[in-house]
Parts: sequence; structure tokens; C-alpha cells
Amino acid sequence: MPLGEKAGFEKSQSRYCGVEAEFNDDMPQLLNFNLSTGSFDFVVAPLMNPSYRPSLLEKDGVLPFAASDLVLSPSQWSSHVVGKLSSWIDLDSEDEALRMDSETTLKQEIAWANHLSVQACILPPPKGASCANYARCVNQILQGSNNMQLWLRIPLVKTDDDDMDANSTSFIDSWELWNSFRLLCEHHSQLSIALDILSSLPSLNSLGRWFGETVAAAIINTDSFLTNGRGYPCLSKRHQKLITGFFNHSIQIVISGKPAHSIPRPSSDLAANNFDNNSESPQRHPLRPYLDYVGFLFQRMDPLPEQERFELGYRDFLQSPLQPLMDNLEAQTYETFERDSMKYIQYQRAINKALLDRVPDDKASATTVLMVVGAGRGPLVRASLQAAEETGRKLKIYAVEKNPNAVVTLHSLVKLEGWEDIVTIISCDMRFWDAPEKADIMVSELLGSFGDNELSPECLDGAQRFLKQDGISIPSSYTSFIQPLTAAKLYNDVKSHKDLAHFETAYVVKLHNIARLTPSQPVFTFTHPDYSTKKSNQRYKRLQFEIPSDTGSAMVHGFAGYFDAELYKDVHLGIEPSMATPNMFSWFAIFFPLRTPVCIKPGSPLEVHFWRCCGSSKVWYEWCVASPNSSAIHNSNGRSYWVGL
Repeated sequence: MPLGEKAGFEKSQSRYCGVEAEFNDDMPQLLNFNLSTGSFDFVVAPLMNPSYRPSLLEKDGVLPFAASDLVLSPSQWSSHVVGKLSSWIDLDSEDEALRMDSETTLKQEIAWANHLSVQACILPPPKGASCANYARCVNQILQGSNNMQLWLRIPLVKTDDDDMDANSTSFIDSWELWNSFRLLCEHHSQLSIALDILSSLPSLNSLGRWFGETVAAAIINTDSFLTNGRGYPCLSKRHQKLITGFFNHSIQIVISGKPAHSIPRPSSDLAANNFDNNSESPQRHPLRPYLDYVGFLFQRMDPLPEQERFELGYRDFLQSPLQPLMDNLEAQTYETFERDSMKYIQYQRAINKALLDRVPDDKASATTVLMVVGAGRGPLVRASLQAAEETGRKLKIYAVEKNPNAVVTLHSLVKLEGWEDIVTIISCDMRFWDAPEKADIMVSELLGSFGDNELSPECLDGAQRFLKQDGISIPSSYTSFIQPLTAAKLYNDVKSHKDLAHFETAYVVKLHNIARLTPSQPVFTFTHPDYSTKKSNQRYKRLQFEIPSDTGSAMVHGFAGYFDAELYKDVHLGIEPSMATPNMFSWFAIFFPLRTPVCIKPGSPLEVHFWRCCGSSKVWYEWCVASPNSSAIHNSNGRSYWVGL
């Protein structure tokens, strides 16, 4: 049974806990004991007798698989069994006989797992730093595979440089082992990780990398558990935080090992201490206390806030950004944006302050001309009128909107609210409207996830001519930011299209299964109004990022883009993580992918170049990496992705 029917978690977000079992040729009994008696959700079980070696099997001998496919139903094999491949397999051994046996066995076990419709198999960890032959065989299998997932078992180890013995030959960082293997397998989307969680953990920055990788399962050995005051298993605070992170990222948990705790029980229950295949007395699963503790950690988590529940379906889902100048928004899009009350609270605060600065108390009866450019269905008109009411100032509002469908709704709203004497509706593109008078305040909500990516600079440049020389623009400025990411899932989703264009497109995405490798840095800034004589909306920025030394190496699959806007003076609006406006959902981040992911090492800076380019009919971005090694310049001349003027 899943770990608790918990309020705030959708059924699709259930968390499951499995158990690693020894070889048993009575698969129904193994399943019954672990699932019915132990209450685990699935078993990780060997599919082949561990003593089997192909070179020792007589010709035409029957392969010693754990059980016939008929002993369980296809749905049981599929839902409750994860295959565990023989741990002795070593495809990079110097011993040719072992290497040949390993290759034969690997292919036989995978073929059998495919036959059983098992959804996933755990591959044994590579035996040494060199794993090219192992990866070659796995890659061959993946090329011809159906939808079965292969989980490469990797120990969660990163030894600090200071802790290494000078004569040690063991690897310092198990991430390097995983990275080598997945590069050899061409980032195959069906290759994932089963992380072995040990009693000691690497640094927080080092752990963070894994949340951007394709981790399918975390295997916790009973040796990693501590003992609480009552004799029951528990985990250290750092382990608890890690497991909670796994829950948040839909990573399944597997309990492994022998019971390492002597748990006190009433004498009547002592008979259940030992598992006896022939006993008919009630049995207690020896690993049940570990499952109970993992369940307790899950139950203790805070339920997802309503906003996060609403966004569940958008997590790591790539969407094309809006083209608000080329396309008219649909009613559903307007409705989603209008529900974002925090955004309009901030706008109302900004308009409030601007009115108080613009009109002193002794001239409160004077009328202020305010233009809402890109009025949509009227939320900024409403926020402006509420600010006027709060401050006791008088407004004359022009609501300028190019979408004829939204204009219908605007007329309806003005009539319903009785604003006919205050609000004038203009059905026109703001860039081409001839205003009858100039505005004291101009208000717009033209910002995209990257600030300027929905052409706010071009629109406001066109509208600036009807703002008074000392007039106020809300927003007054906005800055874009980028941040290097490990985002294996997003990369695989882009790669699945098998073309260049998708790697040269920026996507709006609710980032979730990602690792933010360094703090973000500012890219482009636009200020309004801008009366400079040599004004250009083209921009270029060179940036350097350096990952913290204790992170270890990491893979950069692309860049997250954010913005922060100064609406007026100290009133801000934005999604840059360190200063994001809370409880706001109008914008997800933007994602700029890299055609070839870049591996960066501590002490080796990541040099990134970003361009904002302007043509007669379109605006586009170009981006590249120049160090530690050079990438191609993405989206040259806007060949794959642009925003139309």
C-alpha cells in the first residue's frame, strides 16, 4: 500500500516503498511475504540463480530463472516486481571467461525480464572506473528495448579531496561513474539511476546535483539507520531531509539489508521474530519497522499548497512561450492570469504610490490621465480604480487593447461597473494609436518569463510617445536572469524530437526535477521611459559561473531564465528564485536548452554568451557556451525560434 493516503498529494503523486530480496525460486511466496505480510509495494528480486554461469551450463540446459512466467499474472510481474540482475556480472573484467559469461548473462536476464513485462531492472554497479564495455552492451540492449527502464545502481559517494588517501585508487565521486556511463549510452531516456544511500552523506551541494538527474529509486540499507531511545530504527536529520527530497521528486524508496535493530515486543509476539517458511503462526516481517519509519517521514510532510497542487500537471512540461503580438490570447489564458491576485496587489501598490507622488494632497481634485496599454479583459483597469479610491485621487483612464475579443469583455465590464465616465476603451495596437492627450501614468503587463521575451520593450517604445516627458511608466524597469541547470528530464524531452529546432527553442516550464548549480546572474535590463537618442533593444552579455568547490563535477543541460521587475520605486514583481514574489503563478521559468550538455568541474568557470537580436519583423535570442569547451551558437539568425513583431 502506498505510503499514506495523504491530503495534498494527488493519486498520481503516490509514493511507494519496495524491499530488496534474496534469490527465491518460489516467487509467489516471496511476493506474498513481502507484500501481504510486510506491506511493501514491490520487491527487487533476482531473476536468475546467482550461482549460474553460462560457461558451466551443459548444452541445451534449462536456464535457472527464479520462476516460470506463469506463477504470477502479467500485472503482478509488471506492478510488483523490479528485476535485479546478477551482482557478479563484470563486463570490463580482465578475465575473458568472466567477461563473456557476464555479457551472455546480462542479455539473457534482460530478455527474460522483457518476456515477463517487468517494468524495470536494476543493473549492478560498474566494478571499476572503466565501464566502456558494460555501457556498450547496455546501450545495445537499450537500442532494441521496448519500454522497460534500466536502473544503474550507483553508491551515493563523494569523498572530499582532503579525506582521500594519497595512495587510494578508489573513485572520489560516484557521480563521475554515472556520468561516464550515461555519456557512453548517449543520454538514453530509458537509463536511470538507483542510488545506494550509505550511512555517511556528501555535502548538501553535492547531493543537490542528483535531483536534476534521472534518479528512479533510492536504496537505503538498514546499516544507514540509527536507533532511537525506544530501540526503533530512525535516520539522521540529514538523511531525513534527503528522503523528503526524494519524496518531492517522485523517487521510489527501497529498503535493503538484514534487520539491524532488536525491537522490543510483547512476549506473545515473540513467535513472529523469526521467519519460518513452514510455520503457520502469524509472521512479522523483519524489515517492517524500517518501512513504518519511511512511512512516518512521508506522513510528516506538509501537504502541498493549493497553488502547487494546481501546478502539478505542469511540472517539467515544456510549453512554447506566448506570442502576444502575433496571436490573440484565448479566454482561458486570460482567466488563468486574472486569478493571480498577488500580481494585481503589487500593481495596485505601485499605482497607489505613483498617484501619491504625482498628485500632492492639496491638488487631490486634479484629474490624472492614466493609460493601461494591453488592458486585456480589465484587471489593471480595476487595480487602477481601486488605487485611486484608496488615495482619494481622480483618474481618467484609457484602456488600450488590440485583441477585439477581449475588447468585447472590456465594454461589458465598464458597463456593468458603471465606469463609462472614467474609462475610455481603445480597440487598437498601442504602437499605432494616436492618443488625443498625453498620459501622466502608463501601466502595462507585457512581461514574459524572461522579462523582455514577449516584446515589452518594443511595445512600450511604441507607446512612449503618448507619455508626458515627466510621466511614470509602471513597470519602470525589468531585468532578466539566467542560471545553469542540471535537467536531464528536460534534456531528454527535447532530444526526443530528434531535430535541431527543438534544441534552439526557449520553453516555458514549471521547473521541478532540476538542480540549480549556481546562483543566477543578471542578463539584460530595460528601463521605461527611455529617452536616450541612440536607443536600441539589441543586447549582448557575457557571463561567468563557477560551481561551489564541494559540489563536485556537474552536467549543464541548459539554462533557466527568470525576471525581476521594478514596478515603481520599491514595489517589485518577479520570479528570480532568491527574490521571487510569493504566491504568484502567472509566470513559470523559461528554459534555454543546450544541444550538447556541458560537464563543468569545480574551479573551471562556465562562460556563457547571450544575445537579444532584433530584425524588421522578429526578435530572437542566441546563446552559446565558450568555456570549459565551446558549443555551437544556438538559434543563429533566429532560424528555429523567434518572437514576431
